Amino acid sequence: MGTSNNSILQPSTLFLTGIPGLETWHAWISIPFCFLYFLAIIGNIVILIVIEREHSLREPMYLFLSMLAISELGISLSTVPTVLSVLLFDLREIKIDACLAQIFFIHCFSIMDSGVLLAMAFDRFVAIYNPLQYNLILTGPRIGLLGLVITMRSVLLMAPFPFLLKRLPFCKANVLAHSYCLHPDLIQLPCADTRINSFYGLFVVISTFGLDSFCIVLSYVMILKTVLSIASMEESHKALNTCVSHFSAVLIYYVPMISLSMMHRFGKHASPLVHILMANIYLSVPPVLNPIIYSIRTKQIRRGISRMLGLKRA
Repeated sequence: MGTSNNSILQPSTLFLTGIPGLETWHAWISIPFCFLYFLAIIGNIVILIVIEREHSLREPMYLFLSMLAISELGISLSTVPTVLSVLLFDLREIKIDACLAQIFFIHCFSIMDSGVLLAMAFDRFVAIYNPLQYNLILTGPRIGLLGLVITMRSVLLMAPFPFLLKRLPFCKANVLAHSYCLHPDLIQLPCADTRINSFYGLFVVISTFGLDSFCIVLSYVMILKTVLSIASMEESHKALNTCVSHFSAVLIYYVPMISLSMMHRFGKHASPLVHILMANIYLSVPPVLNPIIYSIRTKQIRRGISRMLGLKRA
């Protein structure tokens, strides 16, 4: 009985995992990771600076894009310290409180990402369905209120997670499967009943990612219905063209997330390398690609970047 009780503890330290089987190559592997994080952080900061400096970009579409840049900047800054610490310096230890804080911020910014993508889908629908009332419907105060709702939803839904995890006793090896803390990863370690955590986690997933993705699909169904009712092929093509960047951002965000979720549930026998690769794609790729896509496809942002770099006169 004494042995059983001693095996149950609340560890003060957890251990992160790098790339299994490639530990001797971590220094080299860190180079592309550094490059990706550099692109993600600089790219989203540039988007924010351009939107703030260019008065012509104070439109609803670009205000939502600035929210997307903030949430993706938050994801990158939440993961970069532990990822590079593991790969560059082999510092795998992380305090339990720091791990819970990282879980909160990573998942909080991910939920914000999903909410902003939904708001951007609504923005595109209003712009195509009722262009004459576009600026009257999506006013500055309403956009600010929507941003506040998206933020508060993320914070309030994620706030219980650290407390629900903190109360659990641990009796298994306190080694995490990634180089950062994720809720599905940490929930595998406790030796107590984790059904409350699992049920609440499922509720959060359904009420955020599930509901958001359904509403985004519904928005695009209504957009397509509206576009097909436009008599002019040129106008139809122009309307759809305004959605390409956002649709690309939705695919870049949801495809890796769904793939990672499927791996967690049905790919438990797959190589740990595959799980780590999918998790890194989910957290690293969208913050890198979205600023690039919007910079390439949006003429106003290209002009703003050119002015900021002194390549074009204001």
